[in-house]
Amino acid sequence: MDKVYNHGSSEEKIYASWENNGYFKPEVHPNGKPYSIILPPPNANGALHFGHAMFTVEDILIRYHRMKGYAALWLPGTDHAGIETQFVFEKRLKEEGKSRLDFDQSTLYSMIHEYVEQHRGGIQKQLKRLGFSLDWSREKYTLDPEIIKLVYKTFHQMYNDNLIYRGYKLVNYCTFDGTSFSDLEVVAEETQGLLYEIAYPLEGGGEILVATSRPETLFGDVAVMVNPTDIRYTNLIGKNVLLPLTDRKIPIIKDDFVNKDFGTGAVKVTPMQNFDDWEVASRHALTGIQVVNFDGKMINTGVVDGLFVKPAREKTLQLLDEKNLLKREKKYTTVRKICYKCKHELEPLPLEQWFVKVKTLADEAIHAVKTGKITITPKNFEAIYFQWLENLRDWNISRQIAWGIRIPAWRCHDCDAWIVTEGETPIQCTECKSLKLSQDSDTFDTWFSSGQWPYLTLKTSGGDFEKFYPTDVMETAYDILKAWVTRMVMLGLYVTNDIPFKNVLFHGIVNDPYGKKMSKSRGNVINPLELVDEYGADAVRFALIYGNATGNDQALSYPKLEAARKFTNKIWNIGRFIEMQKDKLTENKPQINKTISDVKAKNATDQEWVERVHALNMEITKYLDAYQFNLAAERLYEFIWHEFADIYIEDVKNRMDNDSYSILVLLYTNLLLLIHPFMPFITEKINQELGLENEMLIISAWPGTYA
Repeated sequence: MDKVYNHGSSEEKIYASWENNGYFKPEVHPNGKPYSIILPPPNANGALHFGHAMFTVEDILIRYHRMKGYAALWLPGTDHAGIETQFVFEKRLKEEGKSRLDFDQSTLYSMIHEYVEQHRGGIQKQLKRLGFSLDWSREKYTLDPEIIKLVYKTFHQMYNDNLIYRGYKLVNYCTFDGTSFSDLEVVAEETQGLLYEIAYPLEGGGEILVATSRPETLFGDVAVMVNPTDIRYTNLIGKNVLLPLTDRKIPIIKDDFVNKDFGTGAVKVTPMQNFDDWEVASRHALTGIQVVNFDGKMINTGVVDGLFVKPAREKTLQLLDEKNLLKREKKYTTVRKICYKCKHELEPLPLEQWFVKVKTLADEAIHAVKTGKITITPKNFEAIYFQWLENLRDWNISRQIAWGIRIPAWRCHDCDAWIVTEGETPIQCTECKSLKLSQDSDTFDTWFSSGQWPYLTLKTSGGDFEKFYPTDVMETAYDILKAWVTRMVMLGLYVTNDIPFKNVLFHGIVNDPYGKKMSKSRGNVINPLELVDEYGADAVRFALIYGNATGNDQALSYPKLEAARKFTNKIWNIGRFIEMQKDKLTENKPQINKTISDVKAKNATDQEWVERVHALNMEITKYLDAYQFNLAAERLYEFIWHEFADIYIEDVKNRMDNDSYSILVLLYTNLLLLIHPFMPFITEKINQELGLENEMLIISAWPGTYA
């Protein structure tokens, strides 16, 4: 063995040997009990980020169960990532002096497709560098034709079951990206703004002061609203006001929604620009007027048309002030809703979209967890899961982007009916038999396809669905609990009439060394593969697990990486010591029994260590079964370095004989097996160097059991 372990010359060769021998396939244990994990699919538009290194948790679980004799399937895939990918591509177009608006939908789709195909293969290489034992023969992509076919089938089925409908509603709309978003893609940001008190003249004389944070939208007002119990305004209910700057008459209405203590106690009702006002207008049969267009400019005002929102606000305030209608401004803490991608402020805008009715789906998803069919770890995330599903509004699944799965719905030009299919183009309208049909130009929200991921991936892999569904564990970052996990449960239960996974396991976020979230805008993004090059994949994996409880955030720690690298060297040096002892013995290397539970050593101290390692086997097994990976890693570190190396080896090297050597190799082999799921490369390399009885550690038997 070399004096120092060289991860750079070993890792890729070892990975290739595993893959070429088919050890990542569940068929390596054809009679084993099925165990399956579906990899959360990375976006296909670029390189991995540090969060993907946390897939180490899944690899530990898969390697552990593979060693226990399970037919363990870890199925990889990538996500086309709709708006995420188009946003990245549009930034590239901008650098070239171009815009998405320069191309038709088909051309833009083709250009993005070509861009993605250039990057998608790189993700596989990166995952391999981290040692992830994924079955690449089963790799899936959200735009695979067979995947799209099943997505269409789900949409068609849900439409027929009245769970999907076409509706004209307010949606969160980004005028910069040119698409609507669901509630999940809205970032609520508390900010300091201004609250304006504006005098609305009463018909017949007098005025009422109305408080608003958006004076520029007053041109879309359809009423002024007060609380029915507010004695200040009781005598004004039912009267009209003259809308400032327009003289259009609108009524004063009463509604319990109004908070008497907010502002002046009188508010404007602008249903086409405010979600709450939309509901109010529906209750009072009021018809709205859209005053912000989808390009972010004002329309239908007759005063500030053509201006973007902020200049329109300034102009409106100026005109109000000139007419002595702007009475007061005061600081006001409000919540600003911004696009999670481009950070522009979102506009509530009216748009006809496809919506999923979520009530019954959400109730069933809640029931699955409350009855124990699905277990969430750590348990504290259950509260977030329940709260989100209990308050979920109908889900807008239409996106006005080119990149994605086109919605299989056609509108009839003659009778306005919608024809929904499983992807095939209809010949004629099912209502009036017209041949004049056009397909919806929108694409599905990415979460609609990825929300079916466990079912889609296994249904398109031969007989895997029957064998591996429901999957055993969905392991992912907690920050997509709402966006993805809840939707997988809802859609999985609906499509398959079964849960998509038995356990949900959340890991935390890896922040920069100062505890700040990594982002390109901050310039603090750290490429995990750069650390793999420097420290080795084993050290990076171990440092991410050691000292970090399941579900907790952590700051990337260079001291921990260095400590993990030193630990790999310690494991290597123990192997070198064992190798050097062979030449001192008069007999050939003795046969080593792989299991230690029945071993009886001749030396009492050796026997004591046999029993200690046997107890360690049971302890590590318990930790892994309880998803306490940090405790397993910490115990292995402590035992291997400070007990086995510092105490046992120091003792045995002074009395080495063939019997003690046999026990030493037996115990070391056992420890290599225990640490293998965490540090697969160095353990496999040592196994090869020492010529131990294990042909390959990756398919060796797990040593631990417990009662």
